[in-house]
Amino acid sequence: MCGIFGIVAPRVDQAFLEECTATLAHRGPDDAGYHRDDHIGLGHRRLSIIDLEGGHQPIFNEDRSKCIVCNGEIYNFLELRDELVERGHRFSTRSDSEVALHAYEQWGEESVERLRGMFALAIWDLREKTLFLARDRLGIKPLFFAEDSGRFLFASEMKAILEDPRFPREVDNAALVSYFNLSYIPSCLTIYKKIRKLLPGHTLRYRDGKATIRKYWDLQMVPDHTKSEAQFEQGFMHLLHEAVDLRLISEVPLGAFLSGGIDSSLIVALMSQVSEVPASTFCMGFGGDAGGHLDEREYARQVSARYATKHKEFTVQPTAEGLVEKIVDSFDEPFADDAAIPSYYVCKIARENVTVALSGLGGDEVFSGYERHLGFVLSGQYGRVPALLRERLIRPMVESLPERADGHYTINHMKRFVRSASLPADLRYYEYISRISPRLRRSFFSGAERFDCYFDECRDIVLGHFNSDNVQDAQGSLNRALYCDIKNYLPEDILAVTDRLSMHHALEVRVPFLDHKFMEYCATIPAEMKLRRFTKKYLLRNAARRYLPADVIAHRKQGFVGPMTRWLKRDLKTHVQQALSEGNLEKHGYLNPATVRIILDEHFSGREIHDTLIWSMVVFQTWFNRYIARE
Repeated sequence: MCGIFGIVAPRVDQAFLEECTATLAHRGPDDAGYHRDDHIGLGHRRLSIIDLEGGHQPIFNEDRSKCIVCNGEIYNFLELRDELVERGHRFSTRSDSEVALHAYEQWGEESVERLRGMFALAIWDLREKTLFLARDRLGIKPLFFAEDSGRFLFASEMKAILEDPRFPREVDNAALVSYFNLSYIPSCLTIYKKIRKLLPGHTLRYRDGKATIRKYWDLQMVPDHTKSEAQFEQGFMHLLHEAVDLRLISEVPLGAFLSGGIDSSLIVALMSQVSEVPASTFCMGFGGDAGGHLDEREYARQVSARYATKHKEFTVQPTAEGLVEKIVDSFDEPFADDAAIPSYYVCKIARENVTVALSGLGGDEVFSGYERHLGFVLSGQYGRVPALLRERLIRPMVESLPERADGHYTINHMKRFVRSASLPADLRYYEYISRISPRLRRSFFSGAERFDCYFDECRDIVLGHFNSDNVQDAQGSLNRALYCDIKNYLPEDILAVTDRLSMHHALEVRVPFLDHKFMEYCATIPAEMKLRRFTKKYLLRNAARRYLPADVIAHRKQGFVGPMTRWLKRDLKTHVQQALSEGNLEKHGYLNPATVRIILDEHFSGREIHDTLIWSMVVFQTWFNRYIARE
């Protein structure tokens, strides 16, 4: 795993190139490399995983007409290397990145369609003066780019681009509204107007001052109703075995996250079947005032005992001291999923023991593991209840319920359910994932009218995926919700937090559930086999029974999040009140202080749960102070 940076400009200063690349040292503490000519500067920071001695980058082809800097892992590189050798290519290293370079030399831009793995790469053609960028299909590895003052820049993280003090930091209002409404910034947007993401499954070609972007892959969700459950189980378990096996290639210590849930437990089980060395596994729980909050360490211990792993578990004590700043500095923009807190700590403890860790991330998106998936399916049935009964009797009764004192989301989810029950399927799902309720949208921002169009833009980004022609299923089908999550929530939230906080600690995380061949197969599974009645991940649970203890299969999913509701009310309350004081809000003038007070009052009194929205405001305030106000 590595960090890459580049700039196409008439003249590139070596000191500037090294300074920008140095901001990515946490992604690659083992080595640094550069290429500079009259048109481009390329920088690379390396975390050595494969070919420890010979994998220095940038890497050139035989006649030094092309070179590459790459972040990620190409898992089928040995197979591709053999084919390329047969075609006459000569290799100077054992690196998977050199294979990607020769593949480009052989097949051009279409070469990325042959790569199986997670990657963000840049190839410079010295003869054609052409830059080629590519990002993996699911967006496991990040890649940002920007054009400014006749220069084209790209990087693994925005901090490398922002290292230039001349680079404009103007806030993108569409990104700002999307951030508060979703807790992350979707699509190609970033909080900065001048910086964009290269989307997953896309390439970018830059030549003669012009950037051309091409989509090379997308997931097609076409249910196959001819196969039985047993046939599907056999098919996807074969591919999952293969995906895990491929991700065990490493020349450094390797382990796995083990939360105690089905996804991570199954990955550990498959690892243990393939590897002769006992796996190192890592699990965490919560301490402090939240010590009674449900976690899954008991179930992780059962899995560890069955497969004789070298297991470590630890406890997180919530503290605002420096942690929010570390999260903000990892993203360079506001990011408000509170999973960042446990992710930070579990990556930290894992890196103290291994350099590579496998994760069960992605199982929820592929097989339907979230509460909102169940709510969405049930809402279709609830819609058959007469509207008069729903709106005049059931909804007022649910709206009057106080939130649970223990911070659990049961009542909150019920309120979201009844509030959106009368909406069409796409808008109903959108309301499930929106953080700002319709009641607060008109007054959330100061000068709210100038932000109205951006709420519409955020909605259209999400619904564009929900209603995509890539899903060949009914409008109310669960598969549409899953595709929407795979295109939005997965790359921009789950994968983003995993990449930034693992790389903050120089830890490589591999995700077998997001192997694209595995995902393409699972996209043919009918929705009713993924969620049946009240059982989420129905088919995966059945397949996992032969590998996991019964308690692990049966217990209620906790999810990899902290008890944020209680933290904000108790451990972090003083910090929240200080961060969201009227004086601090006036520094930028984006948020309406009166509405912020309503949100805090409702949350602290227990009338509503606004934990995610409050956390998003705290993180935004921290980001603004560190990245904008200091300017």
